[in-house]
Amino acid sequence: MKSVCCKTLALTALVAAPLWAQAELTANIALTSNYKFRGQDQDQKRTSAVKPALQGGFDYSFGDSGFYVGNWNSSVNWLDNNSLETDFYGGYKFKAAGVDWDVGALSYVYWGNSAGNTTELYGAASYGPFTAKYSHTVSKDYFGMGKASGVDGARGRNTGYLQFAYSQEVVKSLTFKASVGYTNLASDIKTEKTPNFMDYSIGAAYDFGGGLSLTGAVVGANKKAAYGDINKARLILTLAKTL
Repeated sequence: MKSVCCKTLALTALVAAPLWAQAELTANIALTSNYKFRGQDQDQKRTSAVKPALQGGFDYSFGDSGFYVGNWNSSVNWLDNNSLETDFYGGYKFKAAGVDWDVGALSYVYWGNSAGNTTELYGAASYGPFTAKYSHTVSKDYFGMGKASGVDGARGRNTGYLQFAYSQEVVKSLTFKASVGYTNLASDIKTEKTPNFMDYSIGAAYDFGGGLSLTGAVVGANKKAAYGDINKARLILTLAKTL
């Protein structure tokens, strides 16, 4: 039995060797003047326009197989006893009918306060400079909105988010970027105080070379009467480095 087991492991390692040999690990770090997620400030304890956040993570691609996993982190300030968001994700990229496809799952984890923990499945299609992406909540709650509503049975599962994005280099090293998204809250958490809303971003990124870039964009969302300053449009600057 031991011999068969060892031979099986050896064969598995031999088959997987080319895949691991082509695998690639990259890292990134960034400093942003304001972390907005789907148009909303993730530092909700302050009302100033500048709310610096330190961000960074890792991406691991399994060569030409199309599979990848990753982790991304950011300082936040909207949950009690929590100052860190950690995202874990994994998926599969492939090309079909001239379109680049990307499907996967992503979990948002908030250390010290699990009320905000949320998991989504996503699918994206890119053609030239255009990308359409849809994310669907499969966890019981959607960023704690079910619990915060105070309504018995409110959860937030099946909340959906649809985004259309455009990215195109206009001159050497300068890329124009724009996006619009729509959050469709699950019926059990959607109210007059928490309605569906749209977010937007328009700006540009300059590539200095060597993995260093600077992005400037105006980012915000509508429905300010319901959500307040967290949806207010802000000019956000982000300095990022890919390693």
